Amino acid sequence: MVEHRIIHIRTEAPPKPELGAPCNGCGVCCLLEPCPVGMVVSQRRRSACSALLWSDEQARYLCGMVIAPQRFLPWLAPLLQPLAARWARRLISAGKGCDAALQIQLPPTPGD
Repeated sequence: MVEHRIIHIRTEAPPKPELGAPCNGCGVCCLLEPCPVGMVVSQRRRSACSALLWSDEQARYLCGMVIAPQRFLPWLAPLLQPLAARWARRLISAGKGCDAALQIQLPPTPGD
């Protein structure tokens, strides 16, 4: 059975890359559900990850645990924040390519 879910994504976000292609910050996977790092930070297993951040400058989504772990783990000692960012990069396989085997269906445009 195919599950259909609606996610709300910024229109400026880049389109989802092909499976295995480099991540472009489309945000689809993190808007659908948090990864293991996001589950810890968001304290949920479904819905959008609370650590997902939008960058106006880059016009893409970014992992807040990679770029600003202190924002999501404020109790973490400053000395440990770079380690937390490295831990997050490793767990999300940053730089390894898109692993979201999802089919994206855009809503119809007005007049269709």
